[in-house]
Amino acid sequence: MVSLPKIRYFTRKEISHHNMPDDLWVSFMGRVYDLTDLCNREKGNVLLKPILDVGGTDISHWFDKVNRDVRRYVDPETHCLIPYCPNGRFLHIPPPYPDSSWANDFGCPWWKNENFQVGFLSQKTCRINIVNSLTSQEQIIEVCSEEQIQDILERYLPYNAHAASYTWKYQGKNLDMVKTLEENGIKDFDEEFYQLRMDDNTYLQTIHLYFNDDLTVA
Repeated sequence: MVSLPKIRYFTRKEISHHNMPDDLWVSFMGRVYDLTDLCNREKGNVLLKPILDVGGTDISHWFDKVNRDVRRYVDPETHCLIPYCPNGRFLHIPPPYPDSSWANDFGCPWWKNENFQVGFLSQKTCRINIVNSLTSQEQIIEVCSEEQIQDILERYLPYNAHAASYTWKYQGKNLDMVKTLEENGIKDFDEEFYQLRMDDNTYLQTIHLYFNDDLTVA
């Protein structure tokens, strides 16, 4: 049986860290793209600059929500339909006027190339408090609402390499590691806090870890 590739979700903060030419990510229309290879391949190309300028950010406003293609508008001078480029013309966008030097043999434009996609942008993130009952250490981490508990475990590994050797519990009940926080009954109170004008940092949902005896190998 062929296993499907794992769906990965990213927070806006995670994407923002990838903002350099040798490590450049962007997000748009709910998806996350790693354009590092594109930047390396087109290094020195002036049409790369608008993309470099938006590294680590969301550029959904560049694209049409219906067809996921670059937005277009009617040029007031030529009355022609041309691509919308708020940061200036970028890679794989044709010139506004006929140009014999324009080469359109690049194949699939980068924004339609699924090989660049590395995951999805989380539609909602939240912060949770993870308490290690063995050491009494606490760690607050930002997670994606779409993630299963086992994905959150992976996020927690930098703080505890043996996290898989613990039973994860919420209010005394074992968590189902292949379900999300919500599916495990862990509610997100951000909206309620907003309506009550409360600081959402005053109360965080807490997950407790209970050590099992069988340490995993780091």
